[in-house]
Amino acid sequence: MFHRKLLPLKIAAALCAAAALLPAAAQAKQLTVLYIPLDNRPVCSAYVQQTMEAAGCKIILPPEKYIAANDRSGDPEGIWNWLQTKAPKADAAVISTDSLLYGGLVASRTHSISKEQLDQRLQHLYALKNMLPIKLYAFSTIMRTPRASQGNVEPPYYSAIGPSIFAYSQLWDKSEQNKLTPAEQLQKQALERNLRKDELGDWLERRQKNLQINTELTHMARNGKFHYLAIGKDDNAPLSATHLEARQLSLSTFDMKPEDFQIIDGVDQLGLLLLVRAYNEARAVQPTIYPLYSPGAGSATLPQYSDARLQDSVPQQIIAAGARQAPTPQAADLILALNTPQDGIVKDSTAGDNQFFSSPANRNFAAAIAKQLDAGKQVSLADVSYSNGADNGFMSLLAQNDTLERLSAYNGWNTADNAVGYAIAQGIMAQAMPQQKRNLLLRQRIIDDWFYQSNARSYIANELSRHSREDLKYDLGTAEKPILNYINKECNALAQKYNVTQGSQFKLTFPWRRLFEVNVEMKK
Repeated sequence: MFHRKLLPLKIAAALCAAAALLPAAAQAKQLTVLYIPLDNRPVCSAYVQQTMEAAGCKIILPPEKYIAANDRSGDPEGIWNWLQTKAPKADAAVISTDSLLYGGLVASRTHSISKEQLDQRLQHLYALKNMLPIKLYAFSTIMRTPRASQGNVEPPYYSAIGPSIFAYSQLWDKSEQNKLTPAEQLQKQALERNLRKDELGDWLERRQKNLQINTELTHMARNGKFHYLAIGKDDNAPLSATHLEARQLSLSTFDMKPEDFQIIDGVDQLGLLLLVRAYNEARAVQPTIYPLYSPGAGSATLPQYSDARLQDSVPQQIIAAGARQAPTPQAADLILALNTPQDGIVKDSTAGDNQFFSSPANRNFAAAIAKQLDAGKQVSLADVSYSNGADNGFMSLLAQNDTLERLSAYNGWNTADNAVGYAIAQGIMAQAMPQQKRNLLLRQRIIDDWFYQSNARSYIANELSRHSREDLKYDLGTAEKPILNYINKECNALAQKYNVTQGSQFKLTFPWRRLFEVNVEMKK
């Protein structure tokens, strides 16, 4: 049972007796939530809806045509009109402000919207609390600072000069902390001199708008316009423009309670985390979660694409889900198992050392997880030893020991923060799911994060590199059909090797026509 505030014994007994007289529907009213996602990628949209609805919730999204896709920005005005005229009564709303202001996540990095128009859209947000007199959970993003980027998800110039902009942002961040050496000051000046003024200026201007918008959103949260606001740090580094802006926002919000506002590592997991928070608050429950780390660096691991060690970012995400950290495994409703690299060095899952053999650390951690399961604990695994996929050796060991199928949830996708957020959220919601639906979601993530990301994707990526066709990773073009045929065949073959996925029927597609993500459609 999840933790509840204790009631006096007589009152609790009376409530239980009264509840027993009510119809089942009245005892457990279905939670209905309006949900505006960042875009239509499965991890932001379909997988989120599937998770919540497997636990009996009703999640209502805007029409598909209004949501950002790989080939278009979303339609903020269309979403506003939908909210005003089409949205049925709901218990809560979880809203991506990037979709309502810019038209989605990619649009927030590439738009040319004037500050005046953004301010007009902000006024809509101010009126939203009156328009929807329900609990509003909102999430925004701090513009990311990638080391490099391809595939039209940044301004066009970023593919050519992205590494130089990233280097400039590191020096800029360090300069704002008064830590630049004389040599670094000269390097910063050289970059400013050599980068084209229009391109660097365009990037800096958009960042400034983003920071101003996020500052205004924190003012709205402070004034009660949102029940809860999260601002996510997209692809990030300990020295970067994203880190600099997060620090500035932190300074202006230091007195705000984490129950009202948080700055969180990662972005794509926030929609699901906030829906789970709405679910917990609607039921007046606060699950307790104990983070269990694998041997080695463990909680001190600094993941790729992040400026925070797991010991700092994991507690943030537990709070964001409306949960609290347990002091011991025995006191926890859910064990969050975190598979981290023993040396603390995180690589991409396509790395050559991601092989199908387990290490002593893997075997020790597998035994620790089995011990918790044997004690009757619910365990959700965040597999963050590698970025963008699973640890082949560890997962193979868990599958052979029949431990995988005993998990409440599994996640190993994209960044460590994304995987951890999903592992928390799906681990909590699994307790309210029928076993069949829980198993379906577990298999979906195993197929996506392990079979596809760490194996089928790895093979295709290496083949494209070998033939000097790196461009196809970001736009599959005419290669999409043969690649789809290969990955479906490969993932199905892997599924038949392990008990946890044996007999699964599924289909893989490329929702954004790029290699980076797939949609795994599970067939009942």
